[in-house]
Amino acid sequence: MKTVATSGPEARPQGGFEPKIVAFCCYYCAYSAADLAGSMRLQYPANIRIIEVPCSGKVDPVILLKAFEEGADGVYVAGCLEGDCHFLKGNYRAKRRVAAVKKILDQIGMDGRRLEMFNLSAAMGTRFAEIAQEMTNRIKEIGPSPIRPEAMASRRAASAAAAGGAAAQPAPPNAAQGQEEVKSE
Repeated sequence: MKTVATSGPEARPQGGFEPKIVAFCCYYCAYSAADLAGSMRLQYPANIRIIEVPCSGKVDPVILLKAFEEGADGVYVAGCLEGDCHFLKGNYRAKRRVAAVKKILDQIGMDGRRLEMFNLSAAMGTRFAEIAQEMTNRIKEIGPSPIRPEAMASRRAASAAAAGGAAAQPAPPNAAQGQEEVKSE
C-alpha cells in the first residue's frame, strides 16, 4: 500500500500549487540580506516578491491585510535584529503589528501562520534564503489563500454545482431596464 503525504514539505496540495508570497524587507538589514543572498548565488524560491521599506516599523497593518486581499498566499515582514533598528524601535513596532494581524487572520479563518515576522542583520544572506524556503513550505502545507481570486472563483463554481447544477442566477434587472419611457406632453 502506498502512503501519501498530507502535510509537510513533500505534500503538494492543489496539484502543484505555487504560493505567492510577499516579503516586506527593511532597507538597512533584511533587504541587504536578500541582496547578499543574491550576490552569494544562493537558491531560494522565485515566488517571493520583495518590497523594500525604509523600516519594518513603517509596515502598517492595513498594508499587510491589503497584500492578502490582492492575492498573496503568505506575507512576511523582515526587519533588523531586535535592539539594532536604525530607527531605534521600528522592529518592535513591526513585531506588535504582525502579532495583531495574525490574531485578525485567525479570527476570520485565514490561519495566522500565513503571516510572520523575522529579524535579520545585513550579513545574514544565508538565513534570508532559509526563511524564503521555510515560508514557501509553510504556505504549500496550508494551501492557497481562501480569498485569492482563483480560489474565490472555484468556490463560486463549486457552490453553483452543489446547488443542483443550476447556472448562476442572472443579475436583477437595472431599475432603468424594462420601464417604459414616460413622455410628458
